[in-house]
Amino acid sequence: MAEEKKQKFAAAEAKPGGGPHMRGGYQKPRDAAKTIRRLLTYVTARKGLLLLIALCLIISTVASIAGTYLLRPIINNLVGDGTAREKVAYLLRGCIFLFVIQILEAGCTYLSGILTTRMAHRAVNGLRADLFHALESKPLKYYDAHPHGELMSRFTNDADNVSFAMEQSLVNLLTSALTFIGVVAIMIYTAPPLFLITACVLAATLLGFKALGKKSRSYYRKQQAALGQVNGEIQEIIEGLKVVKAFTHEDIAKAEFAELNEAYRAAATDANFYGTAIMPMSANIMNIGYALTAVAGGYLALVRGFDLGGLAAYLLYSRQVGRPIEQMGQQLNTILSALAGAERIFDVMDAPAEVDEGKVTLQKLPDADGDGRPEWVWRMPDGTDVPLRGDVRLEHVDFSYVEGKRVLSDVNVYAKPGQKIAFVGSTGAGKTTITNLINRFYEIERGTITYDGIDVREIEKDSLRRSLGAVLQDTHLFTGTVMDNIRYGRLDATDEECIAAAKSANAHSFIRRLPDGYQTMVTGDGANLSQGQRQLLAIARAAVADPPVMVMDEATSSIDTRTERHIQQGMDALMRGRTVFVIAHRLSTVRDADCIVVIEHGQIQEKGNHAELLEQKGQYYLLYTGQHQLD
Repeated sequence: MAEEKKQKFAAAEAKPGGGPHMRGGYQKPRDAAKTIRRLLTYVTARKGLLLLIALCLIISTVASIAGTYLLRPIINNLVGDGTAREKVAYLLRGCIFLFVIQILEAGCTYLSGILTTRMAHRAVNGLRADLFHALESKPLKYYDAHPHGELMSRFTNDADNVSFAMEQSLVNLLTSALTFIGVVAIMIYTAPPLFLITACVLAATLLGFKALGKKSRSYYRKQQAALGQVNGEIQEIIEGLKVVKAFTHEDIAKAEFAELNEAYRAAATDANFYGTAIMPMSANIMNIGYALTAVAGGYLALVRGFDLGGLAAYLLYSRQVGRPIEQMGQQLNTILSALAGAERIFDVMDAPAEVDEGKVTLQKLPDADGDGRPEWVWRMPDGTDVPLRGDVRLEHVDFSYVEGKRVLSDVNVYAKPGQKIAFVGSTGAGKTTITNLINRFYEIERGTITYDGIDVREIEKDSLRRSLGAVLQDTHLFTGTVMDNIRYGRLDATDEECIAAAKSANAHSFIRRLPDGYQTMVTGDGANLSQGQRQLLAIARAAVADPPVMVMDEATSSIDTRTERHIQQGMDALMRGRTVFVIAHRLSTVRDADCIVVIEHGQIQEKGNHAELLEQKGQYYLLYTGQHQLD
């Protein structure tokens, strides 16, 4: 089994930089130049701030390089001709000048850090906002194809990587690049013959970086794949621990884990060996170069008259010139990882948005008949109004979530205003899919769906969904008060309207008994409420929206009988006077439906009311009598 699990994770090893990113293991962007250009649109939104950061970086870099070069005239003055008083005075002036330069460097470095952090946070704030707006516009099928955890990682891991790269790595990379260019330029100016040694040392260092870096990335990929195997094994064993113990397979599990753990240890050892070898290798090469430079510089000073101040400054530069290369190598990995994260964010943002070509809108008119309920009409493109009555019809509808795998075939359903249509059938038969098509969460392949005689594809999606209410099986509550969650059905509803909706939904009595009543905080998707209470709040939320058409997904199968009775009463009150589509889990709850639609394998088997279907003694009869036998 351990070998099978190794093969299962083999794909992770094959991916360059696949898996969570660690030191030395990173994922390269597909098109770095394009991603950088797009990121720059967020960074350059405030050009003045960017110019000020660049100015601070240049000043701090020049000050750092100049501080070292000032040692040249100071040392030359100390060993040259002149009185002791003149030398001390020059030394004091030089030290004061060095102190001022160091203060200037520190101040510019500090200021650039503050400004860069502000710039990075503003840029990533805009990036997150655009990503959130993009996700809001995506169709539901996009979320079907992308796990929620994957999308969340775009807001967290990827956005944080971009922020860190902008805050730290980008500035360090630019500073290192400027420092390297400046140090090389001044070394050539100070002692061109000595720079030949430095150039050879730098070339050897770069070749060592390339060779060890290639090795380390290869082993880090193996380490990531091995880590994935270990984590997968741990998760699998913990989740299935009862099964392991029931079959007394503890020893087998230990042996499999030991094998995977040893493979991870071996991969991690190799990866860390090559990863940590880069720095000592670089340091040793630079030390050798420093020694050669000192010998050659001493020869030039003795034979060719090279000044001691220039030699001292050059030796300090030879110590400094390797650090920018090391720093750029370290920061480059982080920046490439951030660019790959930004690329993944842009991939989400660029995915096709939900298409809405509807022109018919929902309009609210003043209460004409004095019943206290608003009048709603469909405003046609030519300006005429069609009364919203709740007449919904599906004619010859075909649909597939995945091309080639038909979910619904030739579905015909007719719901007249005020009728209750119930869908029954086994799990996966297509009941929920029909209600999703009415909402236009998905687009049909063939056939038509009309709403008051209007093709739903001609209605704006916002208007269409505003006219439809839903009480779903999986109730979702938001963080906020009970009142806020009820008001979510209609944001302009008053407190009195929310309380009236709660009373009609049979939720008022339990809400009053909560610690703070309607102001009780709901957290963790309603974790502080029972399942029945969450369902009653969902009914109240739909009631305050007061839609003419309702979609009810019954969710009472795991609730006690008393709570179920309260929920059923609330649902009955909500359904009164509306066109209702009910997805039935218990057939006893839909006996009063005007039409019961039996669906199996995406096709309608039978249609009729309760009495008619029992007389036919078909599929519904078998389902209904089977349920009563179980009861």
